[in-house]
Amino acid sequence: MDQSRLIALLQAFFVTFLWSSSYILVKIGLTQLSPLILASLRYIIASVVLILLAFLRGEIKLIKNRNTFLKLFFMGFFGYTIAQGLQSLGLFYLPAVSVTFILNFTPIIVLILGAVLLQEYPTFFQLMGMMIVVVGAYLFFNDPLVNSSLAGVLITLLSGLGWAAYLVLSRLLFIKDQAKPLELTAFPMGFGTVLMVLAAFYFEEFPVVSLSSWGIILWLGVVNTALAFFMWNNALQKLEAFEISILQNTMLPQIAFLSYFILGEQLTLMKIIAMTIVLIGVLVVQLKKIKQ
Repeated sequence: MDQSRLIALLQAFFVTFLWSSSYILVKIGLTQLSPLILASLRYIIASVVLILLAFLRGEIKLIKNRNTFLKLFFMGFFGYTIAQGLQSLGLFYLPAVSVTFILNFTPIIVLILGAVLLQEYPTFFQLMGMMIVVVGAYLFFNDPLVNSSLAGVLITLLSGLGWAAYLVLSRLLFIKDQAKPLELTAFPMGFGTVLMVLAAFYFEEFPVVSLSSWGIILWLGVVNTALAFFMWNNALQKLEAFEISILQNTMLPQIAFLSYFILGEQLTLMKIIAMTIVLIGVLVVQLKKIKQ
């Protein structure tokens, strides 16, 4: 296995840990803030940090070209306004358990889009690994969609579709336009954040924010968003869109353990078994590439 690919896998896995911790921090932050306002503040901070850094480093080639500018805009719309915004809205209608379960099907959408647009086709073992992940996720949540809101299910599915489109568009720009990770992270996030902020301030009121909540917002913005998305896109240079989306499913056991130790949520033997199945599935997806 080549060293650059191994580094990319480790980077992507570290990002899944940061994003898993975001669930805990957001849950604490939501005691004072509404979902869209919290998401908007988080992404405003991250966008400002990344865009300033991109200009300072002179990585602005993509926004000067009309064709790539439009691609960046649509990446921002799909990856942030749709994926992140609708995920927050989905949490309004559904329990977090159901939302997380539905988003575990995102790799299937990535697989289809990747095959059509990128000609990146999964192997038989990768397909088997994906099915193992889905089985593990289902066992973990134990029939999670019973009595769920149809509107919430559809909104969350659209969120997953938005994220899948973002991953494939990112990969497409890396392959065809030789994009750099920083500009490919900064400008789509900026475009998507503007649309998200407009929606947030139209539908929700801005509350009084405590010092502790500002601390959470700053950490989420700088570390769990700006740094994490930059590292994620850097890893996407070396990994196929389908592979990296499957790695996100490792967030399922990570969130469960963090919730158990920090929030005191229950962790049963069945959930531990299901999480093991998910991790086996992720390993199977990577198996052939590791051997190579």
